[in-house]
Amino acid sequence: MSSSTPSATFPSPDAVPTADLGPHGHVSEAHRPVVMGRRGMVCSAHPLASLAGIGVLQRGGDAADAALAVAAALGVAEPGMSGAGGDGFIMYFRVAGPGGRRVEVLNATGPAPGAATLENYRAGIPFKGIRSVSVPGLVDGWLEGHARYGKLPLATALKPAIQLAEGGLPVSHRLASSLAGEATFGGFAPSQAVFWPEGRPPLPGELIVNPNLARTYRGIADHGREYFYAGPVARAIDEVSRRTGGFLFYDDLARYRARWQDPITTSYRGRLVYETPPNASGHVLLQELNLLEGFDVASLGWHSPELIHLMVEAKKLAFADREAYLADPDFTDVPVAALLSKDYAAERRRLIDAGRAAAPGTVKPGLDGGVAVPSGRGARREDTTCFVVADGEGNVVCQLQSLQQEFGSGLVAGNTGVLLNNRMTYWHLDPAHPDCLVPGKRVRHTMNHVMVFGDAGNGKPGEFLLTLGTPGADTQVQTNLQMVSGLLDFGLTPVEVVEAPRWRHIQDGTESTLPHTLPDALNLEARFPETTRRRLAELGHPVQMLGPWAATGSAMVIRRDPQTGVYWGAADPRRDGYALGW
Repeated sequence: MSSSTPSATFPSPDAVPTADLGPHGHVSEAHRPVVMGRRGMVCSAHPLASLAGIGVLQRGGDAADAALAVAAALGVAEPGMSGAGGDGFIMYFRVAGPGGRRVEVLNATGPAPGAATLENYRAGIPFKGIRSVSVPGLVDGWLEGHARYGKLPLATALKPAIQLAEGGLPVSHRLASSLAGEATFGGFAPSQAVFWPEGRPPLPGELIVNPNLARTYRGIADHGREYFYAGPVARAIDEVSRRTGGFLFYDDLARYRARWQDPITTSYRGRLVYETPPNASGHVLLQELNLLEGFDVASLGWHSPELIHLMVEAKKLAFADREAYLADPDFTDVPVAALLSKDYAAERRRLIDAGRAAAPGTVKPGLDGGVAVPSGRGARREDTTCFVVADGEGNVVCQLQSLQQEFGSGLVAGNTGVLLNNRMTYWHLDPAHPDCLVPGKRVRHTMNHVMVFGDAGNGKPGEFLLTLGTPGADTQVQTNLQMVSGLLDFGLTPVEVVEAPRWRHIQDGTESTLPHTLPDALNLEARFPETTRRRLAELGHPVQMLGPWAATGSAMVIRRDPQTGVYWGAADPRRDGYALGW
């Protein structure tokens, strides 16, 4: 085994598109052009949210201002995926300031409420309704990031979202399909008033109007975090919780604070890759890259069954470690340094058989003190949103925010217009599991953010190369692995890498959502050739085919050309994604 030659730049495939790969494909299929811009780039899951971010940049805003504008607008334009009632993480790269170039993470994930004891959940955790709701942390994260880095007034950043909520969101075909599948709205009057205003799911081209959410955004703009966490919104959440038998109360919101954290990092073929620390799953991607680095993947060919096999086997090892060790570091000693050790990767890499898939249930954690994972069957529907922003000064934001499953709890909090999350469904209820429910503890998250830099050689990031991310629960680190390798090992453009057919491995006992189990399977989008499916089956993978664009996720990528400083952007067509450059 050997690794590719380290480089601070990208491989350079033939510049002429290949006809059978679509109008913009060089190495892999691509149907949209790469969006380019010098003064700014926004890639998000909805064109109106991307437009909000670009507008803020054009008014002189920082990447942090634009990120807040996109975040709030997505709460209106993509309401099933994220919003003020949810949680998330934000990764910032700053080109200048105290300490010089640096990467920081803002953890805006909320803990379990103070009354969320195992005893109170002895009958299980419901998927909908008030008992599925954890403390919404996202708004405090929005405000913390803006307070530290924003240049424009808070009201300016929130204005596009307010206008969209008041004027009405045109319902896309995709959103109409999602709303039609959310029967919960028929049972919650405040939710039905927003999302099924005619007593039925809206049709494509009809409008969703949410004046109550616009009023909440205005209150936040005028009064800051107090409006949400100690004012009208907190009181409304407390009221609905007490009235409907929930465990989330005013004091849970009043004492909540988002927190700043240092990122975690590893090197991959001469570049530095930054990720989100625990309680996020960022170390999983870094472990996967450490394992993959020991193979000459470029010689295998992009999307070859042999490359997919190696990636899946690396994923199995990293997920076994995640299940054994990852939890809230305030409650559990997460051995991040040991997990990211190159020596540890070399030891674990020996367990990968290039000619045979590891059998289900045989992959164990690699450090002492791991826990056994349960086994069983279940089904889930999970979603989040990711967006990436860069400004003309070189500042970059990668942000993921979520309601957990699509439309979260299904419950709008009174007259606030705020749709609440159902993040409680990520908890384990086995006291022996490191991620077991404890009041005040933050649950293990699948969200992870990727930024890649040249290696400055002094422990600081060198030249910014790219940022990327995707929603999709346990799919996230798998899609990110495919994208990082596609961009750095094979020279794919951002559009090629977000449009490429994807695989998703399901490993029984390591799924994040209750009941944490699914049948073992390797899911492939149908655009993979039949020869790839057959070869992976021969290697021992339980292959299941999906629709041609059916993989979970909505990936976003910004790459920076090291020679010209031009940003290259792409947004996933699997949702309503759009990239806009300036």
